[in-house]
Amino acid sequence: HKSLGRRMLDHWQIYLLLLPAIVYFIIFYYWPMAGLQIAFRDYRVSKGIWGSTWVGLKYFQKFFNHPQCWKIIRNISRMAAGRKSMAISLATFPLSVIMALLINELRGKRFQKTVQMVTYAPHFISTVVICSMITLFMNQSTGLINNVIEMLGGNRVDFLGTAQYFPHIFVWSGVWQDLGWGTIIYLATLSSVSPELHEAAYMDGANRMQIIWHVNLPCILPTVVIMLIMSCGRILSVGFEKIYLLQNSLNLDVSQVISTYTYELGLLGGQYSYSTAIGLFNTVVNVVMLLIVNTICKRLSDVSLW
Repeated sequence: HKSLGRRMLDHWQIYLLLLPAIVYFIIFYYWPMAGLQIAFRDYRVSKGIWGSTWVGLKYFQKFFNHPQCWKIIRNISRMAAGRKSMAISLATFPLSVIMALLINELRGKRFQKTVQMVTYAPHFISTVVICSMITLFMNQSTGLINNVIEMLGGNRVDFLGTAQYFPHIFVWSGVWQDLGWGTIIYLATLSSVSPELHEAAYMDGANRMQIIWHVNLPCILPTVVIMLIMSCGRILSVGFEKIYLLQNSLNLDVSQVISTYTYELGLLGGQYSYSTAIGLFNTVVNVVMLLIVNTICKRLSDVSLW
């Protein structure tokens, strides 16, 4: 029953090791949060944050009354539903689980490592390079995809210049880029499954599919749930770099999202308070989604972040 100060004094070496990380988070994560009040002030650089006039929810109301507001939210929801929320449908989240289970069943170690490397490599490719590859492959005049379409008797398509194709390009290129990362996480969990469980299942007459369903899948379920919760916590954060690099005047109607909109308003337009208010709204929605999904998962599976 020692006091916190006494315990810290007794184990000061451990807390000394933690000190650089604590200082880092305070300086770069917690201290900048004081700047969030810009969203509630009519910020002027000459007056500073504390000297600017307090205006309350003025900029939040301005955003919700703006014609672009619901269009941006619709665009984010469309791409987020493809990239993140498709955990209940057909995108990165379940495909990573399936891929991990399949790779885990491979008997040839060399082939297994080759498949891992090929699927994991896109995760390390720069976003700029990824977007350049997409632009080259989907170019209407010289792109590989259009060349194949023309060889098969079809007409060339301006994929990046057609608004209806943009969400699909964004979603499935993201699946290709992130599939290996999720697979590695689940493979690491599968490696900790006790061989005795597999041996017991074989002795009871279970086939390979039954072992996957009744042994492997339950063992990785806690990791799957945690990954689902974290994915839903980023549901409106579909990224800035990739969308901005693929964005053009022809697909702007469906590619404008909160991150690109705040960039245009804040850095290019100098409307710091307005852009901060929009960004804060985005963060609040993500936090609310995280809390809701965490609560649901805790009640259904007894697994949660807290």
